[in-house]
Amino acid sequence: MADGDRLRLRALREGVRAYRLISAMWIRSLMAYRLSFAMTALGNFAVTAFDFVAILLMFSQVDRLGGYSLPEIAFLYGASCTAFGLADLALGSMDRLGRRVRDGTLDTLLVRPAPVIAQVAADRFGLHRIGRLAQGTLVLTYALVVLDIDWTPLKVLMVPLMLLCGAGIFAAVFVGGAAFQFVAQDAAEVQNAFTYGGTTLLQYPPTLFAKDLVRGVTFVLPLAFVNWLPALYVLGRPYPLDLPTWVAFTPPLVAPALLALAGLAWRTGLRSYRSTGS
Repeated sequence: MADGDRLRLRALREGVRAYRLISAMWIRSLMAYRLSFAMTALGNFAVTAFDFVAILLMFSQVDRLGGYSLPEIAFLYGASCTAFGLADLALGSMDRLGRRVRDGTLDTLLVRPAPVIAQVAADRFGLHRIGRLAQGTLVLTYALVVLDIDWTPLKVLMVPLMLLCGAGIFAAVFVGGAAFQFVAQDAAEVQNAFTYGGTTLLQYPPTLFAKDLVRGVTFVLPLAFVNWLPALYVLGRPYPLDLPTWVAFTPPLVAPALLALAGLAWRTGLRSYRSTGS
């Protein structure tokens, strides 16, 4: 193994260790007030559940939405929310970076003997976000139970693969959005437009949206690879934009590529940081 590879592996290990220690500290702090944590997690579950309640209300008036049945949209919804829930649980604190850049508290992270990205990601680790993850998982489970799918080994494998790759894609968006805040400073709302806004978009079938928007989330910011393309393969539905069948199997390539680009953007942003001055 080359020296550069050893250094990168060592940095990765240090980052994982720092993230684990910092997040464990915040979890212990949360668990000191168990009732408060339970109520916050339940509130997070309830608030996110309103998105699916809105879908149920739509289906109280129509039989199909964009040509899709309720179980099919529940599958899209559950896959999107579960993938996003995983990324949000791990990296949801990244949107606080802009505030740290603006008030100068990022400087305190730079002098600590731990990777900055691990410290930012684990800062105020929000275990209560597990409510969103649980809600998405429940809807996904409901969809898998009620859908009449002609299961094959590839389709069975596609479901966990879709969730893991989708979480990776959302993680890349979190990191890339945080890198943007080095330039824009407190631009958390811009980042949220692509993270929270992206998962809301993916909860509905692509047939509801204009083709230009579908092209944008397929070829520019490839959120379509979170659930639209792999989920439509599982459902046996045609892909948006008449894409070929094999694109449903590309999320394991798209997610690492996006993570690599997000990592590059993060390193570039961190090197450009010059503190806030006196």
